[in-house]
Amino acid sequence: MKNKILTAASTIMLFIPWTILPLRTFDWALELPAAAIIIACYAAFMIFSGVFTIISYTRAKAQNSLMKVCLIINSLYAVAGIVFLAMMINTHFM
Repeated sequence: MKNKILTAASTIMLFIPWTILPLRTFDWALELPAAAIIIACYAAFMIFSGVFTIISYTRAKAQNSLMKVCLIINSLYAVAGIVFLAMMINTHFM
């Protein structure tokens, strides 16, 4: 039962980063302070999703085929989130 819950949570976390696309259609979301906050929050969530899925896969032994797909995609999201945050920090201090 625990493995199914972890797999379901990881699967839901696959789709949440894509909600930034309709959110960015609003004018207020394109202005500088709001845009930076939105991107930072989404990047932090992507990193959390990757770490959560890796921990669920390795320590909780939720190792089914759907979880393997979630592991690959959420790990890529985590790497992208780290890159996004690094780019934001780099432009902030330059």
